[in-house]
Amino acid sequence: MAEEWIPKTRLGKLVAKGEITSMSDALKTGYPLKEVEIVDALLPEMEDQVLDVNMVQRMTDSGRRTKFRVVVAVGNKDGFVGIGIAKDKEVGMAIRKAVDNAKLNIIEVKRGCGSWECGCGMPHSLPFKVEGKSGSVRVILKPAPRGVGLAVGNVAKVVLGLAGIRDVWGVTKGETRTTINYAKAVYNALKNTAIYKPPEEMRKQIGGS
Repeated sequence: MAEEWIPKTRLGKLVAKGEITSMSDALKTGYPLKEVEIVDALLPEMEDQVLDVNMVQRMTDSGRRTKFRVVVAVGNKDGFVGIGIAKDKEVGMAIRKAVDNAKLNIIEVKRGCGSWECGCGMPHSLPFKVEGKSGSVRVILKPAPRGVGLAVGNVAKVVLGLAGIRDVWGVTKGETRTTINYAKAVYNALKNTAIYKPPEEMRKQIGGS
């Protein structure tokens, strides 16, 4: 039986009281997201997927220490996605920690139909071109018409799918074999969908969320 959640933060208390009932409203408050239970309460349908498991070793005075570093993506396939990284001596514990970290890094992704070839106004793609960077990796994501699918690498496909994006063109530069940086670059690109505010006329044209 799960323990009863006793919120410790301002945002957690607002959610527990029922004063905030959506993740979108929670993020708009500007309060830091520090309790996993907030995400569990507002996005109960959240899914998670392990992107990478890596063994890392470190020399200490007492000898060589080995830990597992895990990269996880979470999302509800409807506009919310997060990336988390964690280390632990056990893979299972590292995954659980990474899932929790990913939930605390949740962002809302603006979706739409920014492709001039489509114009359906449905939130199946991106509203406009976005770019994200992490380390040596640079990712450019462009709106695509319905039916194209996710024309990107496997890591990006997982992150975009969990965000609820079904069609996109992608261009990647840098060392994409570094899963952490590739996943972060895609995440940062999606984060940039919320920064740009398109004009009202353009919003009507691209539709979406």
